[in-house]
Amino acid sequence: MQTAYRTHTCGELTADHAGATVHLAGWVDSARDHGGVIFIDLRDRFGRTQCVFNPDTSAEAHALAETLHGEDVLALEGEVRPRPAEAVNPKIPTGAIEVHVAQATLLAHSEVPPFEVADDVEVGENVRLRYRYIDLRRPAMQRNLLTRAAIVRVMRQTLEAEGFIDIETPLLTKSTPEGARDFLVPSRINPGRFYALPQSPQLFKQILMIAGYDRYYQIAKCLRDEDLRADRQPEFTQLDVEMAFVAEDDVMAATERVVAAVFRQVAGREVPTPFPRLTYAEAMRDYGTDKPDRRFGMLLKDVSEVAKACEFRIFREAVEKGGQVRGLAAPGGKAFSRKEIDDLAAHAAPFGAKGLAWLKCEAEGLAGPIAKFFNEGQLRDLREAMGAAEGDLLLFVADRPAVVAASLDALRAHLGRRLGLVPEDEVNLCWVTEFPLLEWDEETKRHYSMHHPFTSPRPEDMDRLESDPGSVRARAYDLVLNGVELGGGSVRIHRPDVQERVFRLLGIGEEEARQKFGFLLEALRYGAPPHGGIALGLDRFVRLMIGADSIRETMAFPKTQRAQCLMTGAPGPVDDDQLAELHIRLRPEAMQEE
Repeated sequence: MQTAYRTHTCGELTADHAGATVHLAGWVDSARDHGGVIFIDLRDRFGRTQCVFNPDTSAEAHALAETLHGEDVLALEGEVRPRPAEAVNPKIPTGAIEVHVAQATLLAHSEVPPFEVADDVEVGENVRLRYRYIDLRRPAMQRNLLTRAAIVRVMRQTLEAEGFIDIETPLLTKSTPEGARDFLVPSRINPGRFYALPQSPQLFKQILMIAGYDRYYQIAKCLRDEDLRADRQPEFTQLDVEMAFVAEDDVMAATERVVAAVFRQVAGREVPTPFPRLTYAEAMRDYGTDKPDRRFGMLLKDVSEVAKACEFRIFREAVEKGGQVRGLAAPGGKAFSRKEIDDLAAHAAPFGAKGLAWLKCEAEGLAGPIAKFFNEGQLRDLREAMGAAEGDLLLFVADRPAVVAASLDALRAHLGRRLGLVPEDEVNLCWVTEFPLLEWDEETKRHYSMHHPFTSPRPEDMDRLESDPGSVRARAYDLVLNGVELGGGSVRIHRPDVQERVFRLLGIGEEEARQKFGFLLEALRYGAPPHGGIALGLDRFVRLMIGADSIRETMAFPKTQRAQCLMTGAPGPVDDDQLAELHIRLRPEAMQEE
């Protein structure tokens, strides 16, 4: 990598270069004075090279070395020599050589950094984000971003080999309902009008299919103004894909080829294809979630039939009110103390569970506080329904189905980790299919799209769209990796009459549909092919591959959980002239001092 300042990087010199005169440039990683001879490790993103400043070789270079500090930027010229046998460092690629410096130039001086550029330094995340340019020099962050780049490269190569075209879609677009909150951009030229930053390229990629481009992809930047968590950022990146003349299997197979190629070429792992498939109903029945972690068992069991006939009032009344009683068997959980069992309830409580009932599986039968409410036959039926073995702890939640599912899902995940049931090195991919097309919101008394309003109903359910909309399944599919949703997609609605029917079900009237989606409805009238696609969360994919706790570890310049950039100070105030140009005046309560 020859440039004006270097002939080689700090990571490529080996014994084969011995005797060569080279030019290197980088940051001072460390300096050691060994009785007048100064050893400096010079670092760039490619690696480290040990450089020797000997006054007998160059008094001038040696004098400069005496003044250098960590993170100073240095350029040098010297001869590559083999290290003495006892000084060889087999842990780094350049460990067999050192560069004896003849000339050196200080390119930039560094103040003492707020933390050391090393992976084993304990420093708060806010400090890391405030000085992100220092944090990004650390080897771990460099590995993360290099892994991200490699994943994107493999995605592009795989898709382009299959005839996909990389097409950019607009960042300034129109605000549409049925999603998260938009980021709005006021228009200076059109007073009182606003652009929205895209939550996804959904409508544009559908338009591209109608336009005949057949196979589209994009590494797309998307933005959502929503509350943040470890796996959420206001701006995120996704691999966005759309295909024409396809059904579900076509999109899923293409996605599997991309994902398998990423694991093969980036992680050196083979993942078998096709990936297993579960319907949404099966996932909710066995795991209580539509993003199941299938790396371990401990499946949920429905014991409502036994519960409704027992004397335990909480169980019986839950079933009578239309709820259910479900549970799981924790292997070896019999050894838990009463306090440990009581503590488990804290993992279910945030999801609405009002309590956690339990029984222990003894050699002679089931025992515990609620055992007295069941006769012997019911206890046998309960044990059989739970698939319980001696030593298991049986845990139950009785409530509305949604509460039961969410509570037991959280409890299962916690126990899986606590009992050491989760094989951390396993890669478990699966599809979840046949989602409900709609979900009912009790508060607003209306249906909402479970995915988005452009998802096609399954053909065999189409005749129930108006008569029984809650039973209609979607042609939708989510890809799940180790219990985390990696992405999702669907076959889209390609007929305008069906799209209008779905809009009506969602309470979107004809006029609102025309205002919000008129361009799509019009395009659908000009010959739209059957089409479908998927979007995979790139930040999340990288996080899972590198084993990070947060997607902030996969992004060069992430925001905090308050959606702030601590390095630049964004979002920040703007002056009155800028606001006036945009025809905006702030309310007094929104005014803040800089």
